[in-house]
Amino acid sequence: MNMPPINHFKRFDVREIIQRGGEPFPEIRQRVDALKPDEGLIVVAPFLPSPLIEKLTSEGFSSKVERGHGADWMIYFWRAAA
Repeated sequence: MNMPPINHFKRFDVREIIQRGGEPFPEIRQRVDALKPDEGLIVVAPFLPSPLIEKLTSEGFSSKVERGHGADWMIYFWRAAA
């Protein structure tokens, strides 16, 4: 499946969670598990979360990475074609 239209993506900014010393993965997990086939999730992070990308890719998600402002990253996740 190609990347869904950008207006089908929900945005989740994890920068504040990380800044407080929290672990955003449980909330990310909840959000990606709830995605419909034509939806995606944009994770905004203060660094490139390579382990997250690798984990979700191994579970059948596709991703696209973009540099945000400053040191921020935007990672788009959506379900890959079956």
